[in-house]
Amino acid sequence: MKNIAIVYESRTGHVSAMAEAVAAGVERAGAKAIAIPVEEATNAAITSADGLIVGSFTSYGQMAGGMKAFFDNSPFGAWKGKAGGAFASSGQLGGGAETTAISLTMALLIHGFRVQGDCDGPHFGPVCVGEPDEAALEHCRRLGERVALLA
Repeated sequence: MKNIAIVYESRTGHVSAMAEAVAAGVERAGAKAIAIPVEEATNAAITSADGLIVGSFTSYGQMAGGMKAFFDNSPFGAWKGKAGGAFASSGQLGGGAETTAISLTMALLIHGFRVQGDCDGPHFGPVCVGEPDEAALEHCRRLGERVALLA
């Protein structure tokens, strides 16, 4: 069975709700989901996983500081070839959720992750404004499923 780590940073609970939906999608694909708040994430947990999905709230149009520190302190090259994906939330329309998903995806690509876009939904990863609605949560479930299958 494949193990997919879901590392996220949530301030209001919106990203946490998205992470739960991502985990449901991972499990829907027959893999094991391991959801970890960024402050509890370890390099060993990611190294032992078959894939990594990261999520963050938007901070100045990009990933939040804790998530940035997570990537800054990670072992460069150790996760090469793993499946990856990203999701994000912002506080308002035009508030940077999509650019946050892109900044997370860039960090994954720099680490050598294999990231598959979505031509049938949010191309760079699920995003929401404020509390995720059912459509956003389904996009999150689809992301989890897609990354688990890619792994």
